Amino acid sequence: RYEVTQEQWQAIMGANTSRFKDPKKPAEMVSWDVCRDFAAKLSEKTKRKFSLPSEAEWEYACRAESTTEFCFGDAEAGLGEYDWFSGNSGHMTHVVGQKKPNKWGLYDMHGNVSEWCEDVWHDSYEGGAPADGSAWVEGGNQRFRVLRGGSWLFNATNCRSAYRLRNIQ
Repeated sequence: RYEVTQEQWQAIMGANTSRFKDPKKPAEMVSWDVCRDFAAKLSEKTKRKFSLPSEAEWEYACRAESTTEFCFGDAEAGLGEYDWFSGNSGHMTHVVGQKKPNKWGLYDMHGNVSEWCEDVWHDSYEGGAPADGSAWVEGGNQRFRVLRGGSWLFNATNCRSAYRLRNIQ
């Protein structure tokens, strides 16, 4: 329901590398590789399988059956009710779950911090991505991985459900 908090990260990883320290704020300043390590350690500890979502899984969860720019409609003006972005964040992250959730009860999908996906970066994830929604790890630019979701740092346009960003893993 929420982004992984610094408290949860610390319990699994034994350290907190976040810039905006607060146990209830999302973990941030973590690489793709370290996020995969977190998922592996969490799986080991709980005896349940955890992994980064594929891009398709992430967008499906963000949209929550919507077909609009945001889970709540097309108007950027509504974003402040659902998430933290450059227009209301005060240039920092915030405690998870303070804004409205999407229709499926998921919080902070359009902002606060961006989330890593399992996928390798492709200029477009259409026309070659696995039809079953699994991660697209073949081809593409193997140097980069995909980030989805908005951020406390992004303008409203870059918090849309379809917004994609690449970063070095």
